[in-house]
Amino acid sequence: MLDLGISKLALIGVVALIVIGPEKLPRVARTVGTLLGKAQRYVTDVKAEVNRAMDLDELKKMKASVEEAGRSVEKDLHTAKTDFEKDWSEATASLNGAGTSSDDTGGAWQPPPPEYRHPDKNWRLKRGATPQWYKHRHGVRRQVQSGAARVARYRPKR
Repeated sequence: MLDLGISKLALIGVVALIVIGPEKLPRVARTVGTLLGKAQRYVTDVKAEVNRAMDLDELKKMKASVEEAGRSVEKDLHTAKTDFEKDWSEATASLNGAGTSSDDTGGAWQPPPPEYRHPDKNWRLKRGATPQWYKHRHGVRRQVQSGAARVARYRPKR
């Protein structure tokens, strides 16, 4: 980098004042400042674009590795599925074949497992209950008042 100290900047300013003149110096200084600002913005934009390109390359590599991992998992699942289907077909074939001969089961009949029965826990009550938003909108009473309480509440005041 350039090593510009205060003394060197002062020397450059004095030479510019002599060469350019005091009338044109402010305009030239503004022009130089705007050109330096544009150059800095251009350099910053180029750096940002290079960084984006590098990030894009990293993302592409990461995407490829994730896709490869997904493909390997899919292949493993497919092989596990085929192995399971093969084992299942062998097991069901041996069970189907064992049903005809009583030697494999020892002659004891085993009942099938019980079917699933859903527990009936107030499902009709829950389905038939009026929603709270409906009660609020249509003014349905939520608490029941006795006759005496109703008279006391709505008795005209003297």
